[in-house]
Amino acid sequence: MKFLSRFYIDGFILSIIVVAVVASIFPASGGGQTVLDWATKIAIALLFLLYGARLHPREALEGLKHWRLHTVVLASTYLLFPLIGLALRVLAPTVLTDELYTGVLYMCLVPSTVQSSIAFTSIARGNVAGAVVSASFSNLIGVFITPLLVILLMNTTGEATVDASSIVDIVVQLLLPFIIGQLIRPWVTGWLQRHAAPTKIVDRGSILLVVYSAFSAGMNEHAWAGLSAWRVLALVVVCCAILATVLGVTAFAGRALGFSLPDRIVILFCGSKKSLATGLPMASVLFAGQPVGLIVLPLMIFHQIQLIVCAALAQRFARRQDQEPAASAPGR
Repeated sequence: MKFLSRFYIDGFILSIIVVAVVASIFPASGGGQTVLDWATKIAIALLFLLYGARLHPREALEGLKHWRLHTVVLASTYLLFPLIGLALRVLAPTVLTDELYTGVLYMCLVPSTVQSSIAFTSIARGNVAGAVVSASFSNLIGVFITPLLVILLMNTTGEATVDASSIVDIVVQLLLPFIIGQLIRPWVTGWLQRHAAPTKIVDRGSILLVVYSAFSAGMNEHAWAGLSAWRVLALVVVCCAILATVLGVTAFAGRALGFSLPDRIVILFCGSKKSLATGLPMASVLFAGQPVGLIVLPLMIFHQIQLIVCAALAQRFARRQDQEPAASAPGR
């Protein structure tokens, strides 16, 4: 485990892989699939209720004071990434299958991560307060923007269909629980702070349920039958190329716009990530009845790549800042 931790591969990521393998070997069917579908819907609703209960509205409002920083982060998340996703349409169906490309485009539309963005910013000695607001605000508006972008970009490009029933599902399973969480926040905040373990179980358990449900449905629909090893390898290369492009653009933008180093670190880490925790539950709602297992595969692969690469970058920033004071010290 120590060896894996050096590459930021934690037990949760390994759990996701194990669940995906188990679902591929032992998919749910019949009455079991019905129970699984309802359990997944309830877990997703509970997850977004907790999101609403955790996020203090004041955090988003105060974040507007540093509007230049957050505007750049949001532009990367909801403008740069979608443009890259649309440009990659040329890869389907030759390099990527239509379903895999749908997954790549969807990945480009989901919000940024929260925990890892803040953690890497802290390790790199960046503006942690700015990272907290940027990442939280990205997830807050992502509940609204991601479904809208899916409807706008995927429906018009023919990659997926989000009909009226899906919009109702979005409201019932995502937005309504989130709003309820905001309303009950004053009464449950203390309990959530004192009982971190149950909320962590809901966080991770709901994602594992979504993964099992998605891959189980994929096996029942034979969605994996035509997916070859070289397609998966091509998908890994595409995810690496997307991350490298975004990291390069955000690094250049931070310098070109005259941001300080701590703020450039925020732009780099918050603007280059995509949230597995938010993206997977949304996918199960947005793409109900479609090959969700294939659609979420790019997001799962990209998530692991971004953790490994950004962990290395954060440590590099930290070492550089440790060396600079030593180099400038008297007598050196």
